[in-house]
Amino acid sequence: MVSRLETLVLDRELRRALLFIVPYWRRLALVLGLSVLSTLLSLYLPLLSRDFFDGALIGKSLSTLVRVVVLFAGVTIASFLVNVVSGLRYTRVSADILFDMRLELYRHLQRLSPRFYARTRLGDVMSRINNDVGEIQRIAAETALAWVGNVLFLAGTVVMLAWLDVRLFLVTTAATPLGIWALVHYRTRLEGEIATLRQRSADIGSFLIETLQAVKLVVTSNAQAREVARFGERNKAFVDALMSMQLLTYLSGGLPGLILSAGTGAVFVYGGLRVINGSITVGTFVAFMAYQMRFLPPLQALMGMYANLATVRVSLRRVSQILDEPIEIQESAAALSLPAVRGDVEFDDVTLSFDRGGPVLDHLSFAVRAGEVLAIVGPSGSGKSTIADLLLRLLDPDSGVVRVDGRDLRTVRLEDLRRRVALVDQEPTMLHATIVENIRYARPDASDAEVREAARQAAIDRFVEGLPQKYDTVVGERGMALSAGERQRIAMARAFLTDPSILILDEPTAALDPATEGQVADGYEAVMRGRTVIVITHRAELARRADRIVSIYLKPDFSLTRA
Repeated sequence: MVSRLETLVLDRELRRALLFIVPYWRRLALVLGLSVLSTLLSLYLPLLSRDFFDGALIGKSLSTLVRVVVLFAGVTIASFLVNVVSGLRYTRVSADILFDMRLELYRHLQRLSPRFYARTRLGDVMSRINNDVGEIQRIAAETALAWVGNVLFLAGTVVMLAWLDVRLFLVTTAATPLGIWALVHYRTRLEGEIATLRQRSADIGSFLIETLQAVKLVVTSNAQAREVARFGERNKAFVDALMSMQLLTYLSGGLPGLILSAGTGAVFVYGGLRVINGSITVGTFVAFMAYQMRFLPPLQALMGMYANLATVRVSLRRVSQILDEPIEIQESAAALSLPAVRGDVEFDDVTLSFDRGGPVLDHLSFAVRAGEVLAIVGPSGSGKSTIADLLLRLLDPDSGVVRVDGRDLRTVRLEDLRRRVALVDQEPTMLHATIVENIRYARPDASDAEVREAARQAAIDRFVEGLPQKYDTVVGERGMALSAGERQRIAMARAFLTDPSILILDEPTAALDPATEGQVADGYEAVMRGRTVIVITHRAELARRADRIVSIYLKPDFSLTRA
């Protein structure tokens, strides 16, 4: 039953991979044609040894010697050129196919809801985007074409061996079943070890991301030695998994090849006896041995490639785990456009939970009139920030309806909605880019004058003008070159620049001192005019400037109630 389930899962993964390959079938067909030509040229070379020994050396024919040498040189050069062209073209098409896979994965991640990121480690996600897709690309570029070439060459070699001498051919293949048995014997264990290795690698990535982002906490808590020890434990687990996988790789690839090599000695003995008794010529035996020498390498390579194919299966499975994650927020095929928004907002009996013991929002209802400023206040954990996620439709309510201008958000185009609604988050995201690039992110076509005006409204213009590179100053990874308050004001300028119909401010002055908070609040009053503003805050300075205040609190069962 388990084997049947695994087969069905693998079939689905292979079908998914095939969808990425089909658009490139013409380019792949050309590569396959070149591989066939290269194989035919390579198969012709050993046959020349028969003419060389029987016709040129034993027959003492100079013309035969010249013909064999010329043909050998010509075929060798032609085979080299065909291999180069085939390899380069395949490397390019495989890179294009794998980029499509990575792009599909990236687009899918963009569409997943905050619920997914709340339960999934960033290191696991990055491991799949970089390591797993990269491993698929490496093996596709290095192994797939070699696999096709080896299969073609092996088939051609088998035909030539059987054609030259059937009895010698049977001796050659006598050990093949035992070699295949040895390969199959280690298959399941190898795949399991590869999956374990990938997870151990992801564990290291997650650990590094988590502890480097919290490096200040680590240092100030004197936890450096403890974290180094934890790093060592994860690295040891990775090395143990690596060694176990490597041992099985050698056994699954090398042991079958070793068994097959034993047949070569039998061919030497039996073939030598037949040359001595005159049943085959020296040239035929030399040609057979030349093919025999070429029979083992592709067969051993195909067996050794199983480790790579097992790796691809694991990587495809790990990539599919993300692609199979359901997309919660789907745009309706009949979604309505929002060419303009007045700004009426309504939460109608909205309930939402995060699977943590009870609803975060429990039958919440309130309304905001167009152009009104509403302040939402309440304790931490009461679901205030979730209101912003619902209004931007990053989440859908479990029950109830969120409306803008009387329209259920589930019936409107996402792009239009998010163009009309802007959010200044409590912990704003900063890109590793310049200040002007961060402000312009949502409106890349904005003029310099518009950027400066948005900065003035956010009370960040004087600070920026005082920097040596002004707006061209790079803010660093996650904006670490700036203070928390400076990052927040740049995020405000970014939101102001989009000129939204509805502006959501989620604790926008939490990181500001009282004097700066007053400046920003003064700037807000200008920005607030003519648009709907929802201010989520616990600061009285902002709340008192609102037209109305909605207070929410936690009931004993931790659900949200409106006061």
